[in-house]
Amino acid sequence: MTAETATTAPGPRALARQRRLASAARFWREYRTHRAGVFGLAALVLFALVALTAPWTVGSDVQSVTDAPGRPLESPSARFPLGTDQFGRGLLGLVIWGSRVSLLVGLLAAVLSVAIGALIGITAGHFRGWYATVMMRITDWFLVMPTLVLAIALATVLSRSLGTIVLAIGVTTWPTTARLVRAQTLAVESRPYIERAKALGGGHGHIMARHVLPNVMPLVLAQTTLIISSAILAEATLAFLGLGDPTVVSWGGLLQDAREAGAVSSGDWWYLVPPGIAIAVVALAFTLCGRAVESVLNPRLGVSR
Repeated sequence: MTAETATTAPGPRALARQRRLASAARFWREYRTHRAGVFGLAALVLFALVALTAPWTVGSDVQSVTDAPGRPLESPSARFPLGTDQFGRGLLGLVIWGSRVSLLVGLLAAVLSVAIGALIGITAGHFRGWYATVMMRITDWFLVMPTLVLAIALATVLSRSLGTIVLAIGVTTWPTTARLVRAQTLAVESRPYIERAKALGGGHGHIMARHVLPNVMPLVLAQTTLIISSAILAEATLAFLGLGDPTVVSWGGLLQDAREAGAVSSGDWWYLVPPGIAIAVVALAFTLCGRAVESVLNPRLGVSR
């Protein structure tokens, strides 16, 4: 090899970057063939833009009770397209502002849940023995216990805040991820290159971080997109039950306010329908994206397009 060829050849980092870019491009080409996944992604991008631009489009003063611009429970009109709540605040602005809290809590809770599940799944699949037995029995216990009941218990004991909601959802929804990641870890560690890595002196941390984790990451990514929808629904449920932070506006909190104001019995549908539709659409969008990601990463699943 000449000196000129050696200097023009890409280095290891450049080659790794090129492989990552090619893999991402291949993933996007496959993902685009799933019409439902593209629809879900477009809906999520729209909701994310709405949430990020809320401080400029509606402003934080939309939450103010003392400076409410309308009368309580006004029906939809040109001034208030979605009507007003029990304090006279415009529901359109509240739904837009509430998207920030609902999406943030759902995302953080899903990340916490997947992180716990991935950690337990990888370590249980790697170490096995008594440690795996104990971890899997704990996982089984969480699986058979009603998730919502455990989340309600935690949210009741701890202080009412967004951090409590994230913690309550995250520590009660990880068992499914742990089971899936452990099964994938066992499959990865049965491959010959793991034995070679051990023979060359690779320690437990090296095996799990450099060989197992990259192979289970596609599964973790797909599981995250699926859990976010469940986390958003769980946050809305806890807020509807009055266990959320009363000082912030969320979609579940709006439904709780509507229930307290008697919107169901009085027929004030505009108080209930907008936040309910927002919750349903976001949960459906994340589910569609998760199913598409699963199908791309594992075509044998046979998820319809």
